[in-house]
Amino acid sequence: MERLRFESRSGELGWVFLNSVPLALHAIAELGLLENPQQSLKYLMEIEELGEEILVDRNEVVALDRRRNQTREALRALMKEESHHKTWMTVGSMLVKLPVDKAKDLLQRDQVQLDCEINKLRSELKVKVNKLRDMEFQPPVPGLMLNAMSKDEMKAVYQILSGKSS
Repeated sequence: MERLRFESRSGELGWVFLNSVPLALHAIAELGLLENPQQSLKYLMEIEELGEEILVDRNEVVALDRRRNQTREALRALMKEESHHKTWMTVGSMLVKLPVDKAKDLLQRDQVQLDCEINKLRSELKVKVNKLRDMEFQPPVPGLMLNAMSKDEMKAVYQILSGKSS
C-alpha cells in the first residue's frame, strides 16, 4: 500500500495512504476543513484508523474461518473412530489423550463458539464499512445488510411459486 508523507504547518509529520486520498480530500473539501489543517489531519487520521480496523477484522475473520475448517475436518475424522477408543488432542499447548466422545464434544463446542465469533465480526464489519463510506461521502454498499432467508420464508416462497405454476 503506497503512502505519502506530509508535514503540517505546525511541523507535525504524518502519513496518508494514497488509495484513500482522493475520497478523503473530497470529504475534507465538502466539510470545509481545508482552512483548518489540524481538523483536516484529524479527519484523515479517523478515516485511516477505521480503514485499519476493517482490514484487521477481515484478517481475523479469515483466520477464524481457517480454524473453523480445521475443527470441522477433525470432527469428520473422529466420526470414523469407534466411541470406546481414545484419541490424542491438543488443548492449548498440551497434548492430551481423551475418549473420542469427549473430544467430539469439545470440538463441537469450539465449532459453535467459532461460528458465533465469525458472525459477530461480520456484522460489526458491515457497520464499520458503512461508517467509512459515510465518512468518505459515498453511498452505502448495496446489498451489504442482506441476510439469508429462514426455512419458513423459503417454504413460503416455494408455496407461492408452486401455486402460480399450477
